[in-house]
Amino acid sequence: MYEFDYQNPEDLASAVEARKNADDGLYLAGGQTIITVMKQRLAMPSDVIDLKGVNDLRGICIGDRKITIGAMTTHADVAANENIQRLIPALSGLAGKIGDPHVRNRGTLGGSIANNDPAADYPAALVALAATIHTHQREISGDTFFTDLFETALDDGELITKVDFPIVRAAAYEKIHNPASRFAIVGVFVAVSDDGVRVAVTGAGPCVFRVPMMEQALSDNFSPSALDTIKIDADGLNSDMHGTADYRAHLISVAARRAVITVGSGDKA
Repeated sequence: MYEFDYQNPEDLASAVEARKNADDGLYLAGGQTIITVMKQRLAMPSDVIDLKGVNDLRGICIGDRKITIGAMTTHADVAANENIQRLIPALSGLAGKIGDPHVRNRGTLGGSIANNDPAADYPAALVALAATIHTHQREISGDTFFTDLFETALDDGELITKVDFPIVRAAAYEKIHNPASRFAIVGVFVAVSDDGVRVAVTGAGPCVFRVPMMEQALSDNFSPSALDTIKIDADGLNSDMHGTADYRAHLISVAARRAVITVGSGDKA
């Protein structure tokens, strides 16, 4: 490690001000990514602004047809919350499949989506559920938030404060994961709302994306058979030691069918 200034603000305004006054500051959420990156000297910030003391960024609130989750809420808290289990069980199920207990008890919603790892789980939920990301400056739709590999629509110094998840009629998340890291080789989140069906894929490409062909087919006929004739193009998908692009294209269809079956059965996902 190397020398840097550690900031421990107690409220949102102080956190934003600390970042503004730093030469090259980074926000610290759960630390599951940033600590490793700093050890490898892939990032060398002048200041680390620890958000653990900013209580306004924590918590889960049930509103009118939506669930609002604070950016510093841990994966474990999302997975264990009874209201999320009741209203959007696919979201609590997704959180419970992230990493291992250590990661789930340290990692946070805001840290995960700000990092935008291509194999992270939450981006699929935000896009499929048409979530809204709130920052200290503005609101950003889930559809426009994730822009590319490890890139988001956040401006420099912009801090995520909370995320609104609309309560949908039904949803399911199915993941084929790396057995060591538990990251998604492919994960598919299917959500059914009054506006139709949304299908979001993580792990397969540089960042999360929707599959319009599947959405249209399932809107017309919500059954696994509706996906039988849809072939996913492997062009542009990730290809690495964990799976080729063609393999990931195949897994998208597999995970989507499983998610549709889960929604149809009424089981929690």
